[in-house]
Amino acid sequence: MTAIAQSSSGFSFENVLRNDSLAAKNLALPGARSTGTTIVGLIYDSGIVLGADTRATEGPIVADKNCEKIHYISEHIRCCGAGTAADTEFTTNMISSNIKLHELSTGRPPLVATAMTMLKQYLFQYQGHVGAALVLGGIDTTGPHLYTVAPHGSTDKLPYVTMGSGSLAAMSVFESKWRPHLSRSDAVELVAEAIEAGIWNDLGSGSNVDVCVIEGEHTDGKYSGKAKTDYLRNYRTPNEKVTKERNYKWRRGVTAWTKEEVKKLVVAEEVVPLAGGLATGPAGSGAGAGGAMEVDA
Repeated sequence: MTAIAQSSSGFSFENVLRNDSLAAKNLALPGARSTGTTIVGLIYDSGIVLGADTRATEGPIVADKNCEKIHYISEHIRCCGAGTAADTEFTTNMISSNIKLHELSTGRPPLVATAMTMLKQYLFQYQGHVGAALVLGGIDTTGPHLYTVAPHGSTDKLPYVTMGSGSLAAMSVFESKWRPHLSRSDAVELVAEAIEAGIWNDLGSGSNVDVCVIEGEHTDGKYSGKAKTDYLRNYRTPNEKVTKERNYKWRRGVTAWTKEEVKKLVVAEEVVPLAGGLATGPAGSGAGAGGAMEVDA
């Protein structure tokens, strides 16, 4: 027998007829949902500063007011995630595990470019169906590095970056105020201001400001590969709940009613025992049998 092998080269459009059939039955594929987040990062004089808001949305609903969007990759590498919460969390967890295995295999601290390559290759395999838009930053022996990784796998390396639905508002702050060789305090304040711009101007971003500072150590003007990472959780809380000016609790009897009806919702059941303790029934039903029953083993 000869097996007919189907060629795997080129593009495959075999799902076009399937999708048309599903659409005719009102079973069309779900459309893309807009997700809300503001994540940023910049390079300053001695390292990297990353920032993120803390609002997680589910359509028009705020699902979590204080979630964490800055994920751990390695000791001196962090990754901010925008998009689908599960995709960003599980993607960064998987890359973090692979980076640790790579470090144990090579015996050297991981490079930021290695984590970036792992992320972009993984996301490119799924052609954007893994909804993870990432800002990756860290320090290694070659210095500080800052990348953006789009859901389709494309990457950029820039001195300051923004991602998410509030990225335009945050980028306007960076483009007007960022300058080379910022100090640590100025860099942290600039990142916080950019995140707040996203919070105030984007409905998908909100709540608090998280900041992560990765500061490298210099030896003779060069980075030694050692760094100190400070995670400033809730660095700013611009949306603190305030006490209401008035009390909206009303005393009993203020609202009038026209009629009153009380329904008894408890159902009472009365059990009446039959005479002799036996029930009567048709012949062959077994009801009323007084002798012992024979059971086949």
